[in-house]
Amino acid sequence: MNKIVLRATGLTRKFLEAPNELTVLNGVNLTINEGDSVAILGASGSGKSTLLHLLGGLDNPSGGEVQLMGESFSSMQERDRDRARNHSLGFVYQFHHLLQEFDATDNVAMPLMISRMDKSQARDIARTVLKKVGLGSRMLHMPSELSGGERQRVAIARALVIKPKCLLADEPTGNLDGAAASAVFDLMIELTTAESMSFIVVTHDESLAARCSRRFRLIQGQLAEVL
Repeated sequence: MNKIVLRATGLTRKFLEAPNELTVLNGVNLTINEGDSVAILGASGSGKSTLLHLLGGLDNPSGGEVQLMGESFSSMQERDRDRARNHSLGFVYQFHHLLQEFDATDNVAMPLMISRMDKSQARDIARTVLKKVGLGSRMLHMPSELSGGERQRVAIARALVIKPKCLLADEPTGNLDGAAASAVFDLMIELTTAESMSFIVVTHDESLAARCSRRFRLIQGQLAEVL
């Protein structure tokens, strides 16, 4: 039986927008098992990114709870939540957010070095992951010397270098053209499947979402599975 990696129960998120209160999420329930690939679809402004941020512990819910690996993520002290997030979750965004002054290897190694791993060991691990994403010949290139698809592959490698339990991706191909977007998306599915890792992606692209094992649509603050 697969382990539950993330579970949202009665998740609500409200924002104060004078003079009214805006409810973006209203009682969302979602269970993510080990090895699941899950796409969250929805119109622009429907709350997809808000939901991903709550699942990733980057924001606090107004109500309800998020559990990470069986522990209440939402009620953790900030330091404990940061530690749990850095240990168990990887993040990929629409924009790669690479450090321009570092080459591909050091960009990927950065999370390990921040956790105080020896630099040479961290770079060895980074090189191994870069080979997995097809960038074995680009390890010493600076971000400015890489294509958009290559930069996003570096960002994926950086997210995977810590061997997270779950990869969370927010419109990871939204800044790429069709062919590059398809290749990057397939790569994320391939790598997370190979590692029995959970994968949650927010996307507006129906064709990409169809490649995931489960799909959900967010409408008026409610999450419904697409069967």
